[in-house]
Amino acid sequence: MNRRHFLASVAATLVATKSELSFASSLYGQSQIIPLWDGVPPGGGGPESKMIVSATGAQHQIAVPTLTVMTPAHPDGRAVLIAGGGGYKRIETGKESLPAAQWLTRRGYTCYILSYRLPSEGWNDGALVALQDAQRALRIIRQREKSVSVLGFSAGGHLLGMAAARPEFQSYPPTDKLDSLPAQADSAALIYPVITLEKPYTHTSVHRILVSPHATAKAEAAWSVQNYVTPAAPPFFLVQAEDDPVSDPANTLIMYAACQKAGVPVEMHRYASGGHGFGMGKPGTPAAAWPRAYEKWLEHRSGTGK
Repeated sequence: MNRRHFLASVAATLVATKSELSFASSLYGQSQIIPLWDGVPPGGGGPESKMIVSATGAQHQIAVPTLTVMTPAHPDGRAVLIAGGGGYKRIETGKESLPAAQWLTRRGYTCYILSYRLPSEGWNDGALVALQDAQRALRIIRQREKSVSVLGFSAGGHLLGMAAARPEFQSYPPTDKLDSLPAQADSAALIYPVITLEKPYTHTSVHRILVSPHATAKAEAAWSVQNYVTPAAPPFFLVQAEDDPVSDPANTLIMYAACQKAGVPVEMHRYASGGHGFGMGKPGTPAAAWPRAYEKWLEHRSGTGK
């Protein structure tokens, strides 16, 4: 992608995103859209036409990665970076990111909805592009807020799990002074996440897109979140249903064990039923209980708990 196409894509993306989120800003305070990069994103490439948003609010063909900021009436420096899932094929903004942001904004948190690049959409840096965007987003937020937690669903949980566990990893060459800031999260909540790409858990879209169906064991290990949990990792909050047909229920158990081994604070909530992709929870189902537990955990980790 050249600079002329990039600028045209910026304009188209801002219009599309503002249209999608205008109703949310009217109900839940002010919002703004921040492009992650001042120019063409690291590596270049990618789609050259505007972002496509489905009838349910899922995004793909993301030429310009952005943060959509939703601000409560009385912001106090507590922020949450949110990444929806979609198997790195799309981002379920309408079903996951936006409802979570609305819920959190009502509770006083400033929310940053991440529209990250999808590795399969022709970017020259391939599998790295979503992680580049997540790290850049953390740097932007850290210069604006007092604390930053991350909340990721499904593939978004894989993405923000990698970002939270690997703050020192240089996924792209520095582009400006902002890239000298740490890409560090203070805490991380991962909801029905894909954690491991190692065998036998190789059936997911995340595995297929990031490492390919015929990946080596080394490549699978390199993209498995649990392998990067060290004592320096932030506290984690994990949620999964035991009948999840997409992300094997073993994923949260694997992450929980990695945190315990490293001495990292971890809280896990598993539910007998709920499947996959339940977002903030379907009323009347067991998995609908997770937001209340998350609220208490986040208050404590953001410095407001008693």
